[in-house]
Amino acid sequence: MSTPVLQQKYKDKVVPALKEKLGYANPHQVPRLEKIVVTSCMGKAPDRKVAVDDAVNEIAKITGQKPSITFSKKAVANFKLRENEPLGARVTLRGPRMWEFLHRFINVTAPNIRDFRGISPKNFDGRGNYAVGVPDQTIFPEIELDQVKRTIGFDLIFVTSAKTDDEGRALLAELGLPFRDIKKAEDAPAAEAAGA
Repeated sequence: MSTPVLQQKYKDKVVPALKEKLGYANPHQVPRLEKIVVTSCMGKAPDRKVAVDDAVNEIAKITGQKPSITFSKKAVANFKLRENEPLGARVTLRGPRMWEFLHRFINVTAPNIRDFRGISPKNFDGRGNYAVGVPDQTIFPEIELDQVKRTIGFDLIFVTSAKTDDEGRALLAELGLPFRDIKKAEDAPAAEAAGA
């Protein structure tokens, strides 16, 4: 099996670029992408069990890997939720499958989003990991629109070995994640207000 395109890019271009940009002496200090976690929670659906099955099927189509079902940890009467009831689905991608998924997300899925201007560069957790929400599954090319039963939203969590948000942001930007330019976004309303 050949090396995924993005993994090769990481070795050939990203590592040297980050080594120079962040001032590392050793290439092993350069942060790397460890895994991508795809999760979906169907807690609000009235037919929760069927909704969880739908989420499992959709995540399996999108990632090429069978997800595990997540269960509620405690009962919540207001949500009509019992303990150990199926609540959502989660899959963890590593290795070649992770690189292939990221490549498809950057080059095929993200450009499919209507009025796409980039993803927010602010959703970091303080330790170099990044999360982005996807409102519905129809942006993924693996999903056949005529077979969609319900809208299912996802969270994509990019787990890196970076120690800070800046390192994580630099890594994901070098890999090609289409971050929105915050400066341009903040300057645009000011320019409009000034009548420019």
